[in-house]
Amino acid sequence: MRFSLGFAAAAVALSLAGTAHTSPESIGAAVSDNSRPAADRQADARRQPYKTILFSGVKQGDVVGEFLPGGGYYTRMLSDVVGPHGKVYALETTRWGQQNLDSTKAVTTEKGHENVKFDASPFGEFHLPEPVDVFWTTLNYHDLHIAKYGTVDMAKFNKHVYDSLKPGGIYFITDHVANAGTTDEQIATLHRIDKDVVIKEVTAAGFQLVGESGALHRTGDDHTKPVFDKSVQGHTDQFMLKFRKA
Repeated sequence: MRFSLGFAAAAVALSLAGTAHTSPESIGAAVSDNSRPAADRQADARRQPYKTILFSGVKQGDVVGEFLPGGGYYTRMLSDVVGPHGKVYALETTRWGQQNLDSTKAVTTEKGHENVKFDASPFGEFHLPEPVDVFWTTLNYHDLHIAKYGTVDMAKFNKHVYDSLKPGGIYFITDHVANAGTTDEQIATLHRIDKDVVIKEVTAAGFQLVGESGALHRTGDDHTKPVFDKSVQGHTDQFMLKFRKA
């Protein structure tokens, strides 16, 4: 694994609160690891994992609860960054089917990822055996608003996240941007959510918004098309938010 000058430049370019104790070298090494699946590495240009993990503040020794990892794209990299003294709890849902569960669970059997622990719960639920430093979810918060997947009490869900974090812990969320006023019915079609709705729901649980990154902002997306529309798929405008438990 090799840390490139490109990653170093990105680190300098990002002026982000909460990253003082992160290791740009370890994040760069995790992203550059050529043992990662080829499809994952091909997705890096659009998903920007280096900038994303750096902004989150995940560091060596952290315990991370990764909600809906969806096959392990971030799981492997988070596992490498937290290292052998940290843990990653891969919190899947039984709603997505066995193939998704198997893909995520397979990460736990890979050499070097022994610090990944797998658990699966009904949709909108999760179980953590210990308090975590970071609760992480990428591109899935909006799903909790889609009734056909299951009815989720968002106030209760976010309070569960709050109670699962250590004091000062981070709740990290990225998702596809929706225009203001987007309803839950429209979320079910677009698979997007209004950033202000997320902020309102999360801060209502007691969290403080402590950071926002524009690293995944794309001006070519007007937020009106479903994220699976070929004209925007893989290139949607996305927000990145970091909340802290008081």
